[in-house]
Amino acid sequence: MESKSAKGWLYLLPAILFLGAFLVYPLIDVFVYSFEEGYNSASQTFFGTGLYNYSYILHDPYFLQAVRNTFILVIVTVPLSTLIALGISYGLSSIKALRELYQTVFFLPYVTNTLAVGLVFMILFQKTAYTDGLVNLVLGLFGITPVDFITGPYWAKMFVLCFYTVWVVLPFKILILTSALASVSEDYYNAARIDGTRPFRIFRKITLPMISPMLFYLIITGFIGAFKAYSDVVALFGTNLNAAEMNTIVGYVYDMLYGDSGGYPSYASAAAIVLFAIVLTITCINLLISKKHVYYGR
Repeated sequence: MESKSAKGWLYLLPAILFLGAFLVYPLIDVFVYSFEEGYNSASQTFFGTGLYNYSYILHDPYFLQAVRNTFILVIVTVPLSTLIALGISYGLSSIKALRELYQTVFFLPYVTNTLAVGLVFMILFQKTAYTDGLVNLVLGLFGITPVDFITGPYWAKMFVLCFYTVWVVLPFKILILTSALASVSEDYYNAARIDGTRPFRIFRKITLPMISPMLFYLIITGFIGAFKAYSDVVALFGTNLNAAEMNTIVGYVYDMLYGDSGGYPSYASAAAIVLFAIVLTITCINLLISKKHVYYGR
């Protein structure tokens, strides 16, 4: 038995070494950096340790703005994209003859370059001296005054970011949920129909519980993905996100390392640890909720 256990650990050793070198060690290193006050990357020196870096970022208006933007993005896009994907997937599941074709069509945007898609969205929504943009032209048909969605008011820019994020994540969610719906046994539906159960009750009592593991997976990954948002925002609003009031937590970390206000790895590390704590907390809450509401079968 001991030899089998040793062999198992031997098989796991490459993965353990890989995770230790590229996940555990960097996390510990960032955690240490976050407490080093006045760290100088050139001389590799610092003048003290403490909580000053955390105090600084928690009082930095740019970081607070980034936290606000990130939370709005998460709260709006994760539930909305999941509900829309569920509705589309449920509709596709009833068109079995064309389901594979529609799955392919919906999945195409997912394999398109993120920056390219962001630039297209920027062109569609941006108001310039020469044109109001395609979106404003459509809104003008309904008598709505043109709005600069890219450099205009904050609510307009946040709308574009949320709309873009939902559009980008939909393909993957539709693919996963369509596959999950296809895996539900028809026997459950046939038995419910024989009993005269209404369609909505079938959906609530059979479909949702059976695909709840996939829904939970999409919600968890959706939260993590939304909290990591950065490249999408850059594609829409450029690199100076602080001036545009559209920075995210990951963008703030990047700016502290490499941006115009860069060269402060201690501040960046503190912000990264705060982001890690937020994501970990939300993930743990979701795991606790899943124990009561996710059906894994027996």
